[in-house]
Amino acid sequence: MIFVTGPLYAGKRDCIRQLIGLSEAEFSEKAVWDVQELAEPGNIDQLAEQLSEKEIVIATEVGCGVIPIDASEREKREAAGRLACALAQRADTVIRVCCGIPQLLKGDWPCASF
Repeated sequence: MIFVTGPLYAGKRDCIRQLIGLSEAEFSEKAVWDVQELAEPGNIDQLAEQLSEKEIVIATEVGCGVIPIDASEREKREAAGRLACALAQRADTVIRVCCGIPQLLKGDWPCASF
């Protein structure tokens, strides 16, 4: 599995799609994105296991910025961070994309031309 993370609106999907050389349709079949929205306290390991069956998993980093006042929002943010950690641990390759620029954090580049 390739795990991709980075800030909101950083160009994660387009960058990885182009890096690997996939059409929009191929990308939609192989990838799942915005997985941080699925994170709930208590389901992290099971969710990470399910998501790791996909070829490409993309999550937006949620740890930066203003900390929510609402306790349930803080728990959700914590769960999203724990999910990202669990996915990175299971992934063969981890790439962080910021401003459309990929940075390899773990494994090998998923293309021969890079």
